[in-house]
Amino acid sequence: MNYKERKAEDNVSTVTQFVLLGFSDLPQLQGLLFVVFSIIYMIILIGNSLIIIITRLDIALQKPMYFFLANFSLLEICYVSVTLPRILVNLWTQDRIISVLDCAIQMCFILMLGTTECLLLVVMAYDRYVAICNPLHYPLVMNQKVCTQLAVGSWIGGIPAQIGQTCQIFSLHFCNCNQINHFFCDIPPILKLACGDTSVHEVSVYVVAILFIAVPFVLILASYSKIISTVLRLPTAGGRAKVFSTCSSHLLVVVLFFGSATITYLRPKSDHSAGMDKLLSLFYTIVTPMFNPMIYSLRNKDVIAALRKLLLKK
Repeated sequence: MNYKERKAEDNVSTVTQFVLLGFSDLPQLQGLLFVVFSIIYMIILIGNSLIIIITRLDIALQKPMYFFLANFSLLEICYVSVTLPRILVNLWTQDRIISVLDCAIQMCFILMLGTTECLLLVVMAYDRYVAICNPLHYPLVMNQKVCTQLAVGSWIGGIPAQIGQTCQIFSLHFCNCNQINHFFCDIPPILKLACGDTSVHEVSVYVVAILFIAVPFVLILASYSKIISTVLRLPTAGGRAKVFSTCSSHLLVVVLFFGSATITYLRPKSDHSAGMDKLLSLFYTIVTPMFNPMIYSLRNKDVIAALRKLLLKK
C-alpha cells in the first residue's frame, strides 16, 4: 500500500494521522510475522495469567515476593496489550494508519507502564534485600500494608511525568512527513518527524530517562551489592547457592529490560537507527514479557510446585 506523505507549510503542522511502517519492508513475511506475533501474544497472556492465578490460590505463595511477582505479571500483560494487538491488526489488514491522538495515547501508556516496570523491579530488589540482609525484620518491614503501598506507588509513580512528557512531544510541529519507521509510537521515531529545534525536548527525554531508568537501575545495583556481600559471608556453599538461585531470575529480567531500555532512551539522537530501535524495542516490549514467566517459574521450586498442583488438580 502506498501512503501519501503530508507535508506542512510555513512551519505549521498539518499532520492529523501517522503511518506506522512497522515491518512493511518485509512484504513476503507479513503472514509469517502475524502467526509468530499471535503465538507470542498467547504465550505472554497464558504464562503471566498462570502466575497471577497460582500466586492468588496457593497458600505457599502468600508472601511479599510472590505478591510483587503477580503485580509484575499483570503489568507485562498490560504492557504488551498496548502494542501487540495493533501490530497484529496492521499485519492482517495492511492498514498502518494511526491518528495523532491514538498515537499519543499509545505512547503515553507505553511510557507509564515502562516506568511502572522500572519502579516495580526496584521494589522487588528491595524485597530481596530485606529478606536476605535483614531476615529477622523481614515480616515487620514487608508487612501487607507496606507491600500494598509499594505496589501502588510503582503503578502510579510515573504517571504525571509521562503524561507531561507525552504532551510536550505532541506539542511539536510535524512538517517533514507522517511515516513512523517503527511498529509503535515511540519517542525516538516521533522526534525524527518533528521540524525545528528539538534539543529542549531531547534534554527532557534524557532527564526523565535518568530519573526513571538510570536511578532505579543504580538502586537495584546497590541492593544487589549488599545482597552479594551478605551471601558471601554465609558459612555453607549450599546456603549461598540457594540465595543466588532465588535472586538470579530477578537479575536476568533486570539485565534484559534495563539493558535494552537504557540503550534506546539514553544514547545520543545521532546514534539512532530505525533497525536498531526496532530490535531494542522488541526486547523490552515483547521478548522480555514472553520469557518472564519461564524465567521466574523454571528457577523457582515453589512456583513449579504450585503450577503442578494447579494443572494436575482434578
